Amino acid sequence: MSDLIKDTILAALGVLSLTREKAETLFKDLVKKGELAETEEAKFVKNLIEKARKRSVEVEKKIEEIVEKAVKKLNIPTRKDLEEIKEKLDELIKK
Repeated sequence: MSDLIKDTILAALGVLSLTREKAETLFKDLVKKGELAETEEAKFVKNLIEKARKRSVEVEKKIEEIVEKAVKKLNIPTRKDLEEIKEKLDELIKK
């Protein structure tokens, strides 16, 4: 189950990731259209990448919340639950 969660999170982050190259390409397109001045490139690219990073963190948190709710709703034991059961079982075996 944890691999599925990790894969889902990574997929979401991949969709939202924004490389410097993509940001620069977008900037150049906006300059060609006359919507931005060439002197604004560094600030524009930096702001765009920062917004993408923040959004990625938000999406990751949301996915974790959704998965956690689903696990609880389905009554699936967590790793911690299983470890506690194993410890209790080991204690019983020793007795």
